[in-house]
Amino acid sequence: MEERFEARLREMVDQAQVSEDVLKGMVSRLTRFVEPFAALLVEPEQRDHAVEYVRGLLSKLKHKTGESIAYLNDVGRQSIQKFIGSAPWDHQPLVQELSRQVSCAIGEPDGVIVFDPSGFEKKGNSSVGVARQWCGRVGKVTNCQIGIYMAYVARQEHALVDMRLYLPREWTNDRKRCKAAGVPKGTKFQTRHALALEMLAEQGDQLPHRWIAGDDEMGRSIEFRRALRERNELYVLDVPWNTRIRDLDAGPPEDTGRGGRKKRPFERGRQLMEALPESAWEKVLVRDAEKGPLEVEAVQRRALPQRGGGVEEVFLVTRELQANGTYKHDYHLSNAPEGTPLSELVRVSTAEHRIEECLERTKGEAGLADYQVRTWNAWHRHQTLSLIAAWFLIEETRREKKQTPALTVPRVADMLGSLLDRLLEVNTSKAITRRSTCWLERNERARFYYHHSRKLMPPLKNKLKL
Repeated sequence: MEERFEARLREMVDQAQVSEDVLKGMVSRLTRFVEPFAALLVEPEQRDHAVEYVRGLLSKLKHKTGESIAYLNDVGRQSIQKFIGSAPWDHQPLVQELSRQVSCAIGEPDGVIVFDPSGFEKKGNSSVGVARQWCGRVGKVTNCQIGIYMAYVARQEHALVDMRLYLPREWTNDRKRCKAAGVPKGTKFQTRHALALEMLAEQGDQLPHRWIAGDDEMGRSIEFRRALRERNELYVLDVPWNTRIRDLDAGPPEDTGRGGRKKRPFERGRQLMEALPESAWEKVLVRDAEKGPLEVEAVQRRALPQRGGGVEEVFLVTRELQANGTYKHDYHLSNAPEGTPLSELVRVSTAEHRIEECLERTKGEAGLADYQVRTWNAWHRHQTLSLIAAWFLIEETRREKKQTPALTVPRVADMLGSLLDRLLEVNTSKAITRRSTCWLERNERARFYYHHSRKLMPPLKNKLKL
């Protein structure tokens, strides 16, 4: 190995050294971090439960449900379940505080707000919003809930800041079902795009941004793009490959001598892309990534979408070389003003991938998908506290990177989980037997009430003849 490579390897290894100083005060910082959010709750008991719940979401619990979190913190199962499900508190002020903190920490004038739906597979039909619908997480139509998520993407970091639960029409048309799931009275059907616009109206002024981005479910909607233009928002939105457009940068078709002046026909985005000469593509450096510079090739054309209300837009196509030698193409529509650099359009288009990272990170490290709740309040509260927990991991990672530049969010989550295990004495004999006792007590209570509802005396286990 050349000496210059050996020197660089030593430098990289040096930046991966984790000192015990990193761990000092981490759990205390977590408690202090939750305080501004907990202060927005009315009751002291609720404030305590907020700390306990976030602590549970960041622990090493296999399933971060309310019941498991209660046993971890050695508090009553019903008190945590009441806190997350039926206690009187509003999650929205906590979301506003999260948005404010994200804005202060990583906000930049040309930041990107990104929207993306994400599905959660569910069994049964009692959980609020559950229905047979497309679930991108598993790539098929299945029984699931759909959340619409809003992320803030800056050059230095990215984080989820808000969410909405999508209620299909079969839910909003069934008042009895909505009432049973605690859906607020008067809730009407809203499309996923309307939910995104609602979040933008509430959070947009607080989050400095210049652009809106989203996946092709967001971009294919003419109404969504029109609504963004009416709000004077700039966007770069994914669209399907078969979006039909007229290429305004191409010359008119050959004159056949018949009729008036001919217009170019509408064609699918992929057809237009395939007809472009190789010289049309321009290489763009997106950013430095873990495995080297992230580069894509891109081309932009003035275009008129067939279903776009007659409004001229920018048609952007990006392609990235895959390991097997083929290209992966992504298609976008934008209302970027004339003269916007191609590199800027590419930067915004790749921001959509960042929200996918946010979702995976929050699901993996902060229990976003681990809930076992059925009601409207419980879903939104679990989601809110999960977003807050993920934001702590991001902030803690940014803090400790000054000392250990190679540090990542998953590594911080792992260290914090180990510290919480030690703090809560998770693996001591006393803790193990206490958790087992709680689970067994729960089973016995359920068995008791099953018999009691039938006016039967339940037999003791040591008297059962199995």
